[in-house]
Order: sequence, then C-alpha cells, then structure tokens
Amino acid sequence: MKRAIVTGAGGFIGNDLVGFLRERGYWVRGVDLKMPEWNESRADEFVLCDLRERSCAMQALAGSQSCEVYHLAADMGGIGYIGTHSAQILRNNMHIDLNVIDAVAEYGCQRLFYSSSACVYPLHLQQDPGAVPLLREGQAWPAQPEDGYGLEKLVIERALQYYHDARGLPVRVARFHNIYGANGTFEGGREKVPAALCRKVASSKLLGCRSIEVWGDGNQVRSFLHVDDCCDGIYRLTKSNVTDPVNLGTENGVSINHLLALVQSIAGTQLDVLHVNGVVGVKARSCDPGKAQELLGWKPSVTLQRGIERTYKWVEEQVREQLR
Repeated sequence: MKRAIVTGAGGFIGNDLVGFLRERGYWVRGVDLKMPEWNESRADEFVLCDLRERSCAMQALAGSQSCEVYHLAADMGGIGYIGTHSAQILRNNMHIDLNVIDAVAEYGCQRLFYSSSACVYPLHLQQDPGAVPLLREGQAWPAQPEDGYGLEKLVIERALQYYHDARGLPVRVARFHNIYGANGTFEGGREKVPAALCRKVASSKLLGCRSIEVWGDGNQVRSFLHVDDCCDGIYRLTKSNVTDPVNLGTENGVSINHLLALVQSIAGTQLDVLHVNGVVGVKARSCDPGKAQELLGWKPSVTLQRGIERTYKWVEEQVREQLR
C-alpha cells in the first residue's frame, strides 16, 4: 500500500489532502497540534504533537523512509494575523520546518513536499492595483518578501535547495496563492478573506443587519484557488521530477470589492459596505500558473463562482448553527 505522512493534517488544506490521498489508495498518518476542527480526520493514524519540539518531529516522522511526506504544518492565518504576529510566526515556523526537514533527512523519504507561499514574492512588484503582475517563480529573487511569514518561507525554500543539492533530499515546493474552500477557519482572526467575507455576509443576513465592515478601500487585488485544485496540484507536483518551486494559483485576479459583491449575490442580499482601517497587505497580487500547466499538466477546474458558492453555503450553515 502507498504510504504518506501529512503534517498540518488538523488544518484546512492538510485535512482535505488526507482525504484526497485516501481516495487514491494511500495509508496516511496525520500529524498536528490539534485534530481537524470542523470534520473528522480520515487519516489511518493521527499523531498529536508539537513539531516545534525536535523530539516530537522525530517521533512523528519515524518510518518516513517508506512514505511520501507532505509538509503543510505552519503557524499562519489571514493578513490580519500574519501582519501583526511576525516575530511569533517566524520563530514558530522556523522551528517546525527545520525539525521536519532534519527528521526527513535522517530517516529518508520517497518525496518531501513543502508548502510555500505567494508571500515570498518582492513587495515592490505588488503595489499597483491598476497593473496587477502575474508573479512568476523566477521573480522571488532578488528578495523582498513580506516580513515574518514570507521571509521564513523563502529562507526554507533555499534551505531545501541546499539539502537537495548536498544530500539528495527529494524535494518538491509549491507556492500557494490564497487557497480557500469549506471546512476551514472562518472566524477568530486567522481566517482568510473569502471565509471572512462569507462569515460577515452570512451573519448580517441572518441577524437582519444592513451593513458590514471591510478593511481598507477594497481595491486590493488577489487571485484565489479552490482547495480541490490545490490538492490536485500538490499531488501532481509531488509525483513529478520538478525540483524548483512552482506556483499553485490562478491568473484571475479580482478586487476584494468584486469578491464581496460575488458573496452578496450568492447570499441573495445587498449590504452597505463600511470601509475601515485594518491590515490589507500588498495592493496587487496574482499568479502566473504557466509553469505548473506546462510541467505538471495541471489546470484549475473550480471557477471562483462555483467555489465561493460552496464555501458560502458551508459558512452560512456554521453561522446559523451558532445563532441557534
């Protein structure tokens, strides 16, 4: 039987990836600080541990020589969280990543997948909403990543390259561009913008409110990738011979105002939007997925309309349950 270890399996993408791999005949060990919040883990085995501790990482990765290792564990969240917790995020993720890499280097593995981020790209390329760049993999250097989260991801990308060159570690790296979907964090400060907007619209609709607040002017541009397409991309990349970082995202950048209008249309409501001060991140970011399409034969299949419909339906169900 094919075997895999998924770190971060208690999180949104990690839990979906566990299910994706199980459907393809894998025996899967999930590893995380916590169990999945919104549905049960489908992992055959689940190890609850803190990967910031080296001994825990060594225990969790034992037997990895016969496994594909999918490393998604991280201290992260939406822009409101990563924009205000840079020191904590950098410290925690550096410990997590180096411990996992060292454990895999010692035990060995069939393939090591690492989840990086669009936050590694230079800030100066992402400042004009009127001319949204399709960020290409080769543009990450010379470096000017987002502080904390993006900086740590870029450092670990380079560390993995060193391990690959010096020790033959079979590394695969994907840069995620705003992954969203149901069964993820939608409240509490760590949620991403699609889930946050779905929650705000659902709450206002169900409570009979007439307005919602949005951070900034709403003109910030992002592209969004549904978690189903993300899992497919992860799998294709891990199975490939591509050792350089690869974008997983879409080139269809939209403004936050556009995304909010889509959510309201799906919810069947129209609210007054109050633009307030808040952490907004870069002004414009979108993705060039050409490398993944050319080398992996990968192409997103879930449209933003369909993906947000599924996400909003799930979020509204959670909000409705909370209000009972």
